[in-house]
Amino acid sequence: MMAAAGKERPRVNARVSPSFDRAIAFAQDLIRIPSMPGEEGDLTRRVQAEMESLGYDEVYTDELGSVVGVVRGGKGPSVMLSAHLDMVAAGDAAEWEYPPFDGVIAGGYLHGRGAMDIKGPLALQVHVAAALRGSVAGDIIVAHPVYEERGGWGMDHLVRAEGGLRPDVVIIGESTHGDIAIGHRGRSEVEIIGQGLAGHASAPDRARNALDLVPAILAGVHDLAARQESDDVLGPSSVVATGVDAVPASLNVIPDRVTITLDWRILPRDTAEQLLGRVRDALRPHLERLEAGGRWPGASGAVEVRMATEVQRTYTGVTEERLLLSPGFLMDSGHPVVAAAARAVGTRGGNGAPARVRPWTFATDGGWTCGVRGIPTIGFAPGEERYAHTNTERLELDEARWGYRSYLNLVPAVQAAVEPGSSD
Repeated sequence: MMAAAGKERPRVNARVSPSFDRAIAFAQDLIRIPSMPGEEGDLTRRVQAEMESLGYDEVYTDELGSVVGVVRGGKGPSVMLSAHLDMVAAGDAAEWEYPPFDGVIAGGYLHGRGAMDIKGPLALQVHVAAALRGSVAGDIIVAHPVYEERGGWGMDHLVRAEGGLRPDVVIIGESTHGDIAIGHRGRSEVEIIGQGLAGHASAPDRARNALDLVPAILAGVHDLAARQESDDVLGPSSVVATGVDAVPASLNVIPDRVTITLDWRILPRDTAEQLLGRVRDALRPHLERLEAGGRWPGASGAVEVRMATEVQRTYTGVTEERLLLSPGFLMDSGHPVVAAAARAVGTRGGNGAPARVRPWTFATDGGWTCGVRGIPTIGFAPGEERYAHTNTERLELDEARWGYRSYLNLVPAVQAAVEPGSSD
């Protein structure tokens, strides 16, 4: 079951009846509230207000500012519905067909940043939980965390080992286009730092240009990318260099430091220590050749490999240096929760067949709930992945209406498929 991680608010009488149409109007409101990581406060307050108006039994925020609402059921298994509060940047608004923060409905779609990743599905989950009041065997916990887009700090904290939430099953509201998602690769950022000697660009002989290390480093990264391990369901891991930064940044100064950043889509079994060891092994022969050729004596000692970190600060004022690592996870396709979910959702065409079961291509907070904490976790939501993080982000309303109805079947189905306390 669950352990509350914040101050309980008094229950308020319901003033709004849950419905699909009201959920979409709520989603429009959410799109109109920008919520970059660390800036989710205004959005959190809007979500709290909606939960309270729907008559949730508990509504609170935790220390990091993640919002949690509870609809009480019987003594049966508890289900957590979760979407995240933060979003990625919208970029140049002029490049959008519809303004990114207007929540426009046009052509049968809800448009804007967050329409399908993830404010549209978030709004559906909030209303679904209220609609299921009195018809479920156990509690429905609706938990929307902060900082998902930068490693999942919010969810890691919500389901922390001591004093965290302990639902019996989790449904992540990242878009699946109506399929049941059972896992994904994780994501990590790795930094390769080359150290040289700065100098005036007019006198290169007095310096050692850190950029001269880049070809050898990139050759090692290319070798590393060609030797990735694979999983039968999730496919191969992948690694690619996504950034090169040199300092000092002045263009008339020979840089003494260069940082190459790797985006690594990792398998659930990968650890930080293993990842760093693989990078060092891949770089070693290329750096040794650089040394042997006399082009850079001591090149091996001039290169450091480390996991990237970021100092993150929540809108509530909590600050922490975090590894930029989102764990992966994979549920067995034959798990009772997966089978029950696929049957309950079915296909959008209504031909009686179960929903397709597959992994996501991107990382979610399910890595924390299932990969780290061992809580059975699946994903389900309307929306097409191809629109995520683009300036054409949209959610088809017909699919969203079908998804809303499907959630009403899905939640009790997965409750019936697990034993209370199975995640303890």
